[in-house]
Amino acid sequence: MPKTFYDIPKQRPITPLLDSIDDTKQLRLLGSAELLQLADELREYLLYSVAKTGGHFGAGLGVIELTIALHYVYNTPVDNLVWDVGHQAYPHKILTGRREQMATLRQRGGLSAFPKQTESDYDSFGVGHSSTSISAALGMAIAAHLQNNQKKTVAVIGDGALTAGMAFEALNHATVVDADMLVVLNDNEMSISDNVGGLSNHLAKILSSQTYRNVRDNGRKLLSHLPGAWNIARLTEEYAKGILAPTTLFEALGWNYIGPIDGHDLPTLVATLRNMRNLSGPQFLHIVTKKGKGFAPAEANPIAYHAISKLKQTSIDKQESKPPKYSNVFGQWLCDMAAQDEHLVGITPAMKEGSDLIAFSEKYPQRYFDVAIAEQHAVTLAAGLACDGMKPVVAIYSSFLQRAYDQLIHDVAIQNLDVLFAIDRAGLVGEDGPTHAGSFDLSFLRCIPNMVIMAPSDENELRKMLTTGYLYHGPAAVRYPRGTGPNAKIEKTLLPIAIGKAVVRRQGQRLAILVFGVQLQQAIVVAEKLNATVVDMRFVKPLDEDLLITIVKEHDLLVTIEENSIMGGAGSAVGEYLSKHNYTNSLLQLGLPDSYVEHASHSFMLAECGLDEAGIEQAINTRLAMLEKDA
Repeated sequence: MPKTFYDIPKQRPITPLLDSIDDTKQLRLLGSAELLQLADELREYLLYSVAKTGGHFGAGLGVIELTIALHYVYNTPVDNLVWDVGHQAYPHKILTGRREQMATLRQRGGLSAFPKQTESDYDSFGVGHSSTSISAALGMAIAAHLQNNQKKTVAVIGDGALTAGMAFEALNHATVVDADMLVVLNDNEMSISDNVGGLSNHLAKILSSQTYRNVRDNGRKLLSHLPGAWNIARLTEEYAKGILAPTTLFEALGWNYIGPIDGHDLPTLVATLRNMRNLSGPQFLHIVTKKGKGFAPAEANPIAYHAISKLKQTSIDKQESKPPKYSNVFGQWLCDMAAQDEHLVGITPAMKEGSDLIAFSEKYPQRYFDVAIAEQHAVTLAAGLACDGMKPVVAIYSSFLQRAYDQLIHDVAIQNLDVLFAIDRAGLVGEDGPTHAGSFDLSFLRCIPNMVIMAPSDENELRKMLTTGYLYHGPAAVRYPRGTGPNAKIEKTLLPIAIGKAVVRRQGQRLAILVFGVQLQQAIVVAEKLNATVVDMRFVKPLDEDLLITIVKEHDLLVTIEENSIMGGAGSAVGEYLSKHNYTNSLLQLGLPDSYVEHASHSFMLAECGLDEAGIEQAINTRLAMLEKDA
């Protein structure tokens, strides 16, 4: 049994066996007893290192044994190992030459929070979003076949990620091409604990063994000449396997299903993987693990320990009182609006905690729909609800909405349906890096007809805009960032604002700063120094063209600020307006560059992109100097 820890080590643990492994060749020299010791050392080191840096926590603890077994049996990095999402990949990083770099995890210039091809040869595929692993691994398996290459390919996917349609598309395709690959289902949620244990583990070894395969295959050849006998034999085998193991739908899809087995039983994992490594065709191994395994508090509360900040103490329950996050403001608004309108329904693709739908799900369970990791379905479900008189609110992260772009256009916008998109994590997200950054939503939303798009400058503006979007007849989107804002006083009323109307927050001369979103506070500080006008634009679409006419006439230089890609974003909308009406005012667009901003603290990323106070002031002064030189 794995060792259980009750406290996070404050000092670097003594891990002599782990310290001796800098690549997987060294790992494969260990004996069975040493592997068990390695698992305990790896788990303790993971506790220590993640507590120092913060990051995803429970998932890695749950795959300690699986990670060791995979690298022990497979010839990585020659063989391809693809981790789905990557929340669970920290043990993989530690075993593949990055142990001493774990102190740099999620920091600027340090290790990524997810597998990344440019970081290590062992990271065969860059991930961050869910349910991509089987498709990627299938592509690798097909490439190996086309090139007569003997390398093996393994995809590791969680039961949550398996809820996405993309995963099943890949499962279906793999059997069509008879791909030589293994999918490991890391199941830490299903209630199948009774099936895990000695009988199940023994059965897995039998069903995965070459002896069993030979008997079965030879029997098929023998009985193929006797149709009646063959049918009886086939049904007998399926019946026997159905009694002894839940073959489920994977066998029907054409996969050789093995399991479920105890994912923390390292000897069984190694034996089963060894057998399956040499089997041809699509192989499916179902393992059962416990999220947070080996750390008692995480086992008891896996949701709370999904990810952690840098810890100063073992418990994460003691937290200082902090201002509400933008997601908290949305969660409260959703409950308040639901109390007023019985037609409101809330939809989320597996982001109940992240989008703060907890209270809503408890108060209005009949109107709450968590569709799992199925963003496309979430949007079209909302469209169907809107068709028949309900008022859906889709709570979704900006980077996740990218996956449902076709549904957004085809199913919602073309039909001009009443769907409100509450888009969380807009803009840069800090340590999670470019896979999770909401860098493009203003750009990809702005070109869609019928859309109303809003960007609040503070928490109170968010509440007003949510009401506005909800009451608007047609598709509307409100995008807001991760974390807290300026702690504005929040009005309890549910009153909308006028569609397409901006607000002048400061009157100045010659220079006008047009802010789309949460950089308003920085813009006001800069404007005080430069005597500039500041406009809280509020709406990216439609623009307040009446106010723009006034601004254009009274100012020589217009500066737009947004935490979105400059290309195609809100600043581009202003530029298109100026061009359309033949205005010749100078336009300076500040936003995210045409590149992926690598992981760092949010404040550092803003500074790197020139969106902090110093960067905004410097960019404006540079443009003003150019204008004076040309005058």
